[in-house]
Amino acid sequence: MIALARRYRPKRFSDLLVQDHVVAVLRGAVARGRVGHGYLLTGPRGVGKTTAARILAMALNCPNREASGEPCGECENCVRVWNGSANIDVVEIDAASNRGVEDARDLRERAMYAASQEGHHKVYIVDEAHMLTREAWNALLKILEEPPPGVVFVFATTEPQKIAATAAPVMSRLQRFDFRRIGPAAIRDRLRQVLTAEQIAADEDALTLIARHADGGMRDALSVLDQCLSFGEGAVTADRVREVLGLVDDELYAEVLTLVVERRPAGVFALVDRLMDAGVDLAEFMGGAAEVLRGLLMLQMGAQPEGLTEALRTTLESYRDRLEAGDVLRMLRLLAENEMGIRRSVNPRLVVETLLLRWAMLDRIVDLQEVLEGGKRGGGEKGG
Repeated sequence: MIALARRYRPKRFSDLLVQDHVVAVLRGAVARGRVGHGYLLTGPRGVGKTTAARILAMALNCPNREASGEPCGECENCVRVWNGSANIDVVEIDAASNRGVEDARDLRERAMYAASQEGHHKVYIVDEAHMLTREAWNALLKILEEPPPGVVFVFATTEPQKIAATAAPVMSRLQRFDFRRIGPAAIRDRLRQVLTAEQIAADEDALTLIARHADGGMRDALSVLDQCLSFGEGAVTADRVREVLGLVDDELYAEVLTLVVERRPAGVFALVDRLMDAGVDLAEFMGGAAEVLRGLLMLQMGAQPEGLTEALRTTLESYRDRLEAGDVLRMLRLLAENEMGIRRSVNPRLVVETLLLRWAMLDRIVDLQEVLEGGKRGGGEKGG
């Protein structure tokens, strides 16, 4: 069966999520016959860069193209490009495995030949373009300065700064478009559309967890949904998503907050024991704790956090008045100070236990800090 990310890949510019600033320019360029010879598409993974490049290639060579610049998406040319099938006029290159100067020279030579049909464009889509070597970019520079008629280069990358460092002269020859991360709400909406088309039910909390894990990438969200559908029959539930992704149950975060509210540092050791026994990644656990604390702080300040399941939102509402906003802010600061230590330490358990103990003993730590600061001020006045 075809993967969801592939089956529901956009076929039209208008289907690209939250990239209206890119869509308007590319579609308008096709409609007005003002397509550039070189484009650089940048942005996080899974937001539509390669898809946009394919749609551009479809539109340029579609015999049934709409006046707006949209491809029909149904003709033989469009279907071949959309499927990634062999096509003499549209060539996709993975720069991660074709990154050297000889590969670039071969590309340059092929680009000198005319398209297979009059009125067609030759489109070269280079993915992971930041992997090209400096020598490869130098080999491409001449053809980008003086491109043959009807040839379009589209470079896609998640790391444009590397291209700027290795091939600064090339940047000025390309039109650059920065793709945006896709927000959780837009990802949830798209997941609902896909599930409706597949006639499968899903909990809203399940969609929220998938959208949060996707980190702005629609492709990643659809891949996770695919895993959840393969995991079992019936509706997609939040518990199934947690099991597939190895996420920590929200109840454990509630237990952490309870230890802090009740000032029970001794309970930290048993909690961490349970995390270790369950094989939980401690760095991931603390990353989730940061999201929980951020959500709690936003609720305390009257804001509405996005990306929380309804169950977690209800839990945080119950702690809203049991913790001072200042304490939550201190907890976040302590977490930020220890984040890299958790990820890099040879003993992350010790770092996490120490951090949770400091949270559970927060009032005593703050009192001691105030005493020390008061002593410093007193000493300063006496010395003056």
